[in-house]
Amino acid sequence: MPSLLDPARLVRQGGFPRHPKVSERHQVSMRGKAEMKRVLPIVCCMALCLIPALAQTKAAAGATMSDQQFVDFAAQTDMVESNLGELAQSVASAQQVKDYGQMLVTDHTNDYSQLYKVAQQASLTVPNAIDKENNNKMITPFHKLKGEAFDHRYIQEMIIGHTKAIAVYKKEAADAQNPTLKSYAEQTLATLQKHLDSAKALEKGKTK
Repeated sequence: MPSLLDPARLVRQGGFPRHPKVSERHQVSMRGKAEMKRVLPIVCCMALCLIPALAQTKAAAGATMSDQQFVDFAAQTDMVESNLGELAQSVASAQQVKDYGQMLVTDHTNDYSQLYKVAQQASLTVPNAIDKENNNKMITPFHKLKGEAFDHRYIQEMIIGHTKAIAVYKKEAADAQNPTLKSYAEQTLATLQKHLDSAKALEKGKTK
């Protein structure tokens, strides 16, 4: 692709005679400045467009969490899963989905208690309520569903959520600054994997 300042292009536009007079050289200079004014906004726009893409790449790579950030994530996960598990027992259509919800209520309630003890030992704060983001993204939408529509959405979200949780817990098990929290993350992975495997089995209809 020819440059915006390509001499051949400017010749086609009537510029650059072989021996330009002073006034003609001034016209060429002004024309070049006009081209630059057109180019600069495009370059700036391209640079700005790259910023969110770079941020997404960094997030996808999985930035290391602090121990407090991990505790926040784990607590929110436990509370959301318990809340949705209770809802599943009320509005789900399939008995297998109701049973799955009960398993999550039991396991994540126990896990929250364990997390609370570990966090106290590490002098970390444990959230005691579901935050606005999770309420808007997870809790509110599910309260609008019931029956088979709930079953389908619930199982899909459990697969996505537990896949993400396992990745976060594995990273904490490897990178935690606090040894007690590191041990907690390692031990909880088996439960999260059980939940993921059960959700995938439900999705494939293997429990029917």
